[in-house]
Amino acid sequence: MTFFSVLLALVIEQVRALSPNNPVMALLRLHAEWAAHGFDAGKQKHGVLAWLVVVLPWTAAVALVYYVLYHISFVLAFLWNVVIVYFTLGFRQFSHYFTDIHLALNNDDVPRAREILQEWTGIEAVDMPVSEIVRHTLIHAVVASHRHVFGVFFWFLVPIGPAGAVLYRIAEFLAREWSRPADERTEVFSDFAQYVFFVIDWIPARLTSLGFAIVGNFEDAIYAWRNHANQWPDTNEGVLLAAGSGALGARLSGPLAEPSSLDVLTPGEGGPVTVGDDCTPRTLQSAVGLVWRAVILWMILLLMLTIALWV
Repeated sequence: MTFFSVLLALVIEQVRALSPNNPVMALLRLHAEWAAHGFDAGKQKHGVLAWLVVVLPWTAAVALVYYVLYHISFVLAFLWNVVIVYFTLGFRQFSHYFTDIHLALNNDDVPRAREILQEWTGIEAVDMPVSEIVRHTLIHAVVASHRHVFGVFFWFLVPIGPAGAVLYRIAEFLAREWSRPADERTEVFSDFAQYVFFVIDWIPARLTSLGFAIVGNFEDAIYAWRNHANQWPDTNEGVLLAAGSGALGARLSGPLAEPSSLDVLTPGEGGPVTVGDDCTPRTLQSAVGLVWRAVILWMILLLMLTIALWV
């Protein structure tokens, strides 16, 4: 059932992409904002309580509905799985930015590519050269493909099923949403959310990186992973970006632009991955192929697991 749930959800998402501002996400955002305003009193434990208040009701509700439907009808439980995977995947929620940047660069419309990149990432892209546009696009695409696809895959496969996918998606959302600067939010409030997501994402990030290595340039991917992953601020992202860089044969390292700034990171906060060539628009097409090959790899492994359980 798991394989067909994921397959059907992927097909539906490709045919009819879910808007990032869909009603479910809007409700989750309101819930997160309410918890932040209600619990943030300047101590880390308040962030713990707020996280639990947001995560537990959603995951428990999804698990309860699945349990009830499973005991009523196998088909209903299957359809519930499809719905949950569809709402948690979000493949097309980032890929349209990637595609639009790719098309703009292919049409030599560099100003449009900068505009789309800035809209997507918040990076100040004025006067950014093409190679940097491509590099930043790839950096965000590699991380987004993991968090919107492969991370969800992993947590959907754990014994708690659809509740696992919801747990991953909400944990990722809270870590990202609560870490954004806000006038009424203390600095320590998001610490727990970021730590929990780091733990939750530790294994999936490495499995995704291994998938990139298998379907890409294996030797360069493993070399970059072993030697340069820890040079990025977030080691989970570092593993993904180092392996992705090696698998693509493209340099994704270098000075990273901050939101509203082209200032470089300080030494040690983003290390040079000395594999591959400089990024070009053609690298974007290679990245598309890499991600889809990784998706196919995961689906084949999932199918083999499903067959093994049936036999």
